[in-house]
Amino acid sequence: MKLAFQIATRFLKSGKLQTFMIILGIAVGVSVQVFIGSLITGLQRSLVDKTIGSSSQITIKVENNSSFISNYETLITQIYELDSQIETISPSISAGVSLRSLTGTEIITEQSLLRGFDFVRANQIYKFNDKLTQGVLPTESGQIVLGSLLFQSLGIGLNDFIEIVVPSGPFSFEVFEVEVVGVFDFNVRAINQSWSLASLGVVQNILGQADVVNSIEMQIKDVFEAQAISARIESTLVENDYVVENWIDQNAELLSGLQGQSVSSLMIQVFVMISVVLAIASVLAITVLQKSKQIGILKAMGIQDKDASMVFLFEGLILGVFGAIGGVLLGLGLAVSFTTFAIGADGNPVVPLFIDYGFIALSALIAVIAATIASLIPARKSSKLSVIEVIRNA
Repeated sequence: MKLAFQIATRFLKSGKLQTFMIILGIAVGVSVQVFIGSLITGLQRSLVDKTIGSSSQITIKVENNSSFISNYETLITQIYELDSQIETISPSISAGVSLRSLTGTEIITEQSLLRGFDFVRANQIYKFNDKLTQGVLPTESGQIVLGSLLFQSLGIGLNDFIEIVVPSGPFSFEVFEVEVVGVFDFNVRAINQSWSLASLGVVQNILGQADVVNSIEMQIKDVFEAQAISARIESTLVENDYVVENWIDQNAELLSGLQGQSVSSLMIQVFVMISVVLAIASVLAITVLQKSKQIGILKAMGIQDKDASMVFLFEGLILGVFGAIGGVLLGLGLAVSFTTFAIGADGNPVVPLFIDYGFIALSALIAVIAATIASLIPARKSSKLSVIEVIRNA
């Protein structure tokens, strides 16, 4: 084994240019694999983060819109114990209301979805602190924050007072005066135009309800496990009027697009590695012919067919290791360059860089294994090489 390894290194050193070109070919193949894999993974994570990263991934609702969840804290405790994948759970209560402002002599009325949150818990899902463009989140009763477009349409300023109008009967209304202490921007027109936020207790009081909610929202560690986790949650709920929704069922087209990206990325990587294997096999097969005299002399000196085969297996292994290292470095360099120069109008990368060390290590390992497997063809050929044939063709 040691002798075969020494002969393999000498063969590679004797044709330095050829060795360099083979290593470069492997490195280019691995770099393409690392670059495309990192790019697709970064794009997928970016899409997921932008679409569901700051929203509920699994939601428990009441089937009847006029009903509420009264035992929500007990339910939250049960759900936490059900699955370790669940990171955050936040109760909320929502209702359609009218917002009314008085600017000079003009009364402006806008429809809004008033949402009540426990902001300590909800902030972990919606990241309200990052979405605020003005002011602060509500900390006291009688405070509210508005979406940026809703704030503009009411024609008010920060810390102005507006009225919340809530139906209390067929022909009667209740009016609550609140102070606008903040403005948020989710970069989603529908939310910015309709959402208004207050603390959980304030909305419960406005709606004339006790300590109840009408939805329980949560985020999980692996977003692609949402269907399985929601099914487990649903199986534990004994109340028939609870509905468990998850982002996958509600965003089938997005999931299909993400799966399509993964499949296309995998196909590209497979064909790249096949081309690398074929290239290594063909070059090493030619090397057998080039080194036939040396192999014949070694066999005449007593080297076994097995050792002659091991020479080319070691060559493939060495080429694979150096090619994998060069390919990983080149691939990461391409990824960094892409995210540095391909930037959007906001100054951020079009596709954020994501380095998955597990994927990179796997890509390097596949390259080494592929190079070693490719060397089996020339290894087999060298083992069958006859000393008599070498002498005859010399």
